Amino acid sequence: MVPVLLSLSLSHLSLWAFGLVSVLVFLKLTRLLLRRQMLARAMDRFSGPPTHWLFGHALEIQQTGGLDKVVYWTHQFPYAHQLWLGRFLGFLNIYDPEYAKAVYSRGGLGAMWGGAPDVYDFFLQWIGKGLLVLQGPKWFQHRKLLTPGFHYDVLKPYVAVFAESARVMLDKWEKKAREQKSFDIFSDVGHMALDSLMKCTFGKGTSGLNDRDNNYYLAVSELTLLMQQRIDSFQYHNDFIYFLTPHGRRFLRACQVAHDHTDQVIRERKAALQDKKEREKIQSLVGTYLTCLGLSHCAFLTQDEEGIKLSDEDLRAEVNTFMFAGHDTTTSAISWVLYCMSLYPEHQRRCREEIQEILGDRDSLKWDDLAEMTYLTMCIKESFRLYPPVPQVYRQLSKPVNFVDGRSLPAGSLISLHIYALHRNSTVFDPLRFSPENVAGRHSFAFIPFSAGPRNCIGQQFAMNEVKVVTALCLLRFEFSPDPSKLPIQMPQLVLRSKNGIHLHLKPVGPGSEK
Repeated sequence: MVPVLLSLSLSHLSLWAFGLVSVLVFLKLTRLLLRRQMLARAMDRFSGPPTHWLFGHALEIQQTGGLDKVVYWTHQFPYAHQLWLGRFLGFLNIYDPEYAKAVYSRGGLGAMWGGAPDVYDFFLQWIGKGLLVLQGPKWFQHRKLLTPGFHYDVLKPYVAVFAESARVMLDKWEKKAREQKSFDIFSDVGHMALDSLMKCTFGKGTSGLNDRDNNYYLAVSELTLLMQQRIDSFQYHNDFIYFLTPHGRRFLRACQVAHDHTDQVIRERKAALQDKKEREKIQSLVGTYLTCLGLSHCAFLTQDEEGIKLSDEDLRAEVNTFMFAGHDTTTSAISWVLYCMSLYPEHQRRCREEIQEILGDRDSLKWDDLAEMTYLTMCIKESFRLYPPVPQVYRQLSKPVNFVDGRSLPAGSLISLHIYALHRNSTVFDPLRFSPENVAGRHSFAFIPFSAGPRNCIGQQFAMNEVKVVTALCLLRFEFSPDPSKLPIQMPQLVLRSKNGIHLHLKPVGPGSEK
């Protein structure tokens, strides 16, 4: 009798569980359908490429390469077009300066947009609620607390740090160049950028990267690949389903490696700040831009005028954010700049001559030298135009927006700013686009490699300085030329990467050229 009753109880429990799951699935599906209806209605005045009934545009983007496909679509659909990643996630994909201005020009807490949670919530498991993900007053508070870490006076001593890390990489390249074969520069640049970041912002010594740092670098490469695949694959948009898949489990394992690394960084930084003299020195500089002390000290010690300070959870999120964004974007930037230099030897030569003239008899760069590198800066910006480090960003409108052609979008709509397509109004490499007279006549939103508006890249000056220093030192040591048999295949992976690496030939410059 007891086994029969137990069997009946289990049967009833199974029915209840099945019924509950069915109701939850129905409610979730209903919410998705209503959201799709809202997004589709919001964009009904905008046309777009034909969509697959289930995959939207995602399948075509994956099969044909999303970057150049979107550029192709820009010729068919001026200003903007609908972009569907699956059946339920739809964006207005914009790539016109006037459209970008309409969305991004309004600043402050009254901005008409915030980060798009439909995409950026995918980052939560990895980096937590840092500047990339936060919205509203808390985002503003974090931004205000961290901004002093990127003040002019803080950045000045980093020139020597960038140079030190770059020279380690260049010594390694000297050995590789002797083999007279092309090699992929991307990984070496990535390790160099991570080494610089650890020294500048987290007080790492001069010993270089250790095994834990190298594991972190590999984990970030894995995470960016998996994140891009998740964004482009509608079946991975649901957290519950995603983390049951092999891709989701790979993502969680890589997250653990990244978290172990950042937690160790935080522990080491807190331990260093236990030293009384060190702490007194740091606190004496709070409010005077923390000269030479940088981001980590702002994050650990700084509070605003209301006494608000970052919590341990907030601190971990910001360290995770800067550990990722602080080296992956500059890795992409430097690698593509060197690739452009390799393609255009006349510009490469002119940049080298400019650097040599600035240095004269000196053998090291100074902060003031960066402002004099005018032609190199133009070449770097032209490289950013053709190969923006972050090719696409996403936003959600909190207020309606009216566009220059009379069309509009309501609050709640999703925006994809396709920086790569926005910049590609010409594929000709011409650094003189960025001469003062040409810049004066150009739309202010025609070139936005670091995004735009109040949520632009907080570390853009840090990144630009690092790109200048590293590129200058590279050109003083080597002549770069492409490998025609291994031309890079562009691939968005949160940052702009190459599917097959960036293979270059390196030839040491003559004794009279080297500094």
